[in-house]
Amino acid sequence: MADCVRETVRQMTAYVPGETPANAGAVKLNQNESPYPPSPRVAQAVREAAGNLSRYPDSPASSLRAAAARLYGLAPDQVMATNGSDEFLRILYQASAGENEEVAAFYPSYTYYRTLAAIQGAKYRLIDFTDDYNLPASLDLSRTRLALLPNPNAPSGTLFGAGDIVRLCREAKNGLVCVDEAYADYAGASVLGLLAGPDAPPNLVVTRTFSKSYGLAGLRVGLGFASAGLMAQLDKVRDYYNVDRLAQAAALAALEDQEYMAGTTARVVATRDRAVAELTGRGVFVWPTRANFILVRLANAAEAKGAYEWLRRKEVFVRYFNAPRLADHLRITVGTDREMGRFLDEFDAWRGRTRTIQSVPPG
Repeated sequence: MADCVRETVRQMTAYVPGETPANAGAVKLNQNESPYPPSPRVAQAVREAAGNLSRYPDSPASSLRAAAARLYGLAPDQVMATNGSDEFLRILYQASAGENEEVAAFYPSYTYYRTLAAIQGAKYRLIDFTDDYNLPASLDLSRTRLALLPNPNAPSGTLFGAGDIVRLCREAKNGLVCVDEAYADYAGASVLGLLAGPDAPPNLVVTRTFSKSYGLAGLRVGLGFASAGLMAQLDKVRDYYNVDRLAQAAALAALEDQEYMAGTTARVVATRDRAVAELTGRGVFVWPTRANFILVRLANAAEAKGAYEWLRRKEVFVRYFNAPRLADHLRITVGTDREMGRFLDEFDAWRGRTRTIQSVPPG
């Protein structure tokens, strides 16, 4: 049966998400979800929508698109609703990058970009961030059909400014530039304003998700933003019933309760900053972060893997990447104060066993 599958698929490596623990009492700090439930309005909206499941959902998700457009100061025809932001990424690949055409991403960042390129049969080019996670001084994106940048970046939490994005759009003049704003609400910053004016970069697209700050990871809803003309082309690639009725209702209710989202986001940011201070006080290097996760650097790869395995045995799940520049790191999603306290207690217990943790500056 393998011969029935495309060669590119047979040769590719599948994306591996963070582990989901079997024990409901485990501390899950490995998938960058919100530790808080969505707005109370969401449950009511889903109950009401559930009464009409025999009918297809609204294909363009008109109400959700209109609400997002109002919130971000754009036009509804600049917005697309998708089955998670990952679907919008897939649409970008299918619309812009043909087989053997170049897709560029920065390293280290979201590894699913590579998976999508492999499925498409596109050439995948990684461009290293500088040692302090900034864009390199020299960029050559003239042959790039699609360039991708999480902002804030994952896994570092680094925030890039509008000037960086405009520069990327200028350098990738023959392709699209996707700014992946999955964690933008935690940063309190966005480049969506670049799409609002007459001088908007024509090749800029922005993605958002409801899986993080809105607490809707279980329902899979995302948003894509671009100029109206570009969005009309991208919409041709969208599955015509891509966001189901319940997900549309939930996302709309969540989007319309900005006060609730701002409150839970502020709680996460406060917990994040306390955790960074606690770790720094223990002599652990923590990369500056504007997201809902922190990236810590330990003395070496053996220590990082050892800490990860110790925490896992204690049912505290964090993320370990056995990859260049990351093998001596752990990424920890910010949970509740109680969850972060549990993490710190177990981290201290591991440190007491090894007694080798030391501050390791970048470089």
